[in-house]
Amino acid sequence: MQSPPAGLAPLSRRCLATGATLMVIGVMLGAFGAHALQAQLSPRQLASYQTGVQYQMLHAFGLLVVGIVAQLTAATPRLRWSARLMFAGIVFFSGSIYLMTAGAPRWLGMIAPVGGVSFMAAWALLAWHALTPAQPREAGQGGSEAG
Repeated sequence: MQSPPAGLAPLSRRCLATGATLMVIGVMLGAFGAHALQAQLSPRQLASYQTGVQYQMLHAFGLLVVGIVAQLTAATPRLRWSARLMFAGIVFFSGSIYLMTAGAPRWLGMIAPVGGVSFMAAWALLAWHALTPAQPREAGQGGSEAG
């Protein structure tokens, strides 16, 4: 087994790997929707599915941003929670849309707003982290706290 890339702090590594993986899955789901689902879904269902893909991609990119910030600054609880909430938002918002498109009961749509609130909180925490005066960074500290 290879060792992790030198210099990447644990929070940064997790965010970058998770964000990149979710981007790959988003591209696959987008292509699946454009090619396989277009004939199967109503225009409204297809638009909803595409919204799920769009939000997944946007927030997977957000995880990449958090990963870069975690590498450049100290990992704070705000930064760790931003990453967690971006991931949770994808699961709840995009996941509920994907499941409903696949035929899950409509009541599952009540879960999507939980994802939306998670997204908003994640971005607010990232902004808070950015606006907080920087703490002196010790050698090797960049996001090395467990997330």
